[in-house]
Amino acid sequence: MNHERPNSSASPGGTRIDALDLARGIAILGTLGTNIWIFTDPAGAFGWVSPQGDGPVEGVVETLLLTLSNGKFLALLSILFGVGLELQYRSAARRGRRWPGRYLLRALLLFVEGLLHYLLIFEFDVLTGYAIVSVHVAFLVARRDRVRRTWLAIAAAVHLLLIGFLTSVLLTGNITLSGEEQTTTDLYTSASWAEQVLTRIELAGMFRAELIIIIPLSTVLFLAGIEVLRAGTFEASERGKHVRRRMLVLGLGIGFPLNLVTAFAGVEWFFVDRYVLPPIVAFGLLAAIVEAAERTRGGLLRKGLIATGRTAMTCYVFQNLICSVLCYGWGLGLAVTFADAGPWWVVALWAGVVALFMSLAWLWLRRFTRGPLELILHRVYSGRRARESTDRIPVRE
Repeated sequence: MNHERPNSSASPGGTRIDALDLARGIAILGTLGTNIWIFTDPAGAFGWVSPQGDGPVEGVVETLLLTLSNGKFLALLSILFGVGLELQYRSAARRGRRWPGRYLLRALLLFVEGLLHYLLIFEFDVLTGYAIVSVHVAFLVARRDRVRRTWLAIAAAVHLLLIGFLTSVLLTGNITLSGEEQTTTDLYTSASWAEQVLTRIELAGMFRAELIIIIPLSTVLFLAGIEVLRAGTFEASERGKHVRRRMLVLGLGIGFPLNLVTAFAGVEWFFVDRYVLPPIVAFGLLAAIVEAAERTRGGLLRKGLIATGRTAMTCYVFQNLICSVLCYGWGLGLAVTFADAGPWWVVALWAGVVALFMSLAWLWLRRFTRGPLELILHRVYSGRRARESTDRIPVRE
């Protein structure tokens, strides 16, 4: 195998990337901005595709709110996963360890956690897909730029062909994405937690079908994450500023306006609206976050977001668990109670859960260096307490 040494070298420890923690925290809480519409729909996973506002104003507001979150923060999280994978590769290279080596155990642990998250909590878990993709990207991170970028281009072509096919099927009317035929189910309004688990097992083929799209797309975004880190996106240098300006133009100047068009173009453009344009917007979001991190210091909001980013896996899993308890029939049943309240209560619920987890993450990190799930997985992975974070970028000599 032809290995390429990462563009790094430096002090033994390096510096922690606050912008990376900040971006990861925003991505985690942003994914809740999409998932919250699933939890608050009385039909749950079956009814979230179509806007549910009772009037024209509510419908427009809901579409706009969905557009702000749909697919973008998940794509941002995927890019950041690639950044993290590159940093772990650099850490292994600094210590002279084999790569991917024990990283494959980390991927296996992530897969198991994702499988449990899917079965016990949430139908649209992304961790299992991330675990699968991380295995082959782990082998690519050490290859030459040309090899890695060729794989990126192939994965992008596969993804676009798949989305093009699915969109053409929707446009010809051969299938629909409407959940109306299934909204009579009481799975989310009155069924028990155990019945939901059994349904996830029985309908695994349907609920996990998104993996067909996630695998090529995540391959693209993981590899792109490696590229943006090596390009200097997180640097305060002129090179970093130049890269971020280009990402801002691409993501927010071009991608977001096009995404607004597809958001109101009808359900036929669902796959483009969720899996093509949002990943483009995500690069602009990342650039904007890094710029904001460079220009701001301190503040409760920043501290809460960074704390969320440092406990990302814990917050991702437990925010879904809390929303399940609040919204489903076996819990407080708020989805039915506020079914006629329009999008306003959904926003209020999201803001409340966000504030809760930012506060809890900040309080937890006053005593511990990692989130609860991160600590457990690290102990299993390494067999000892960590003394150094992999979210560090070596400073240049």
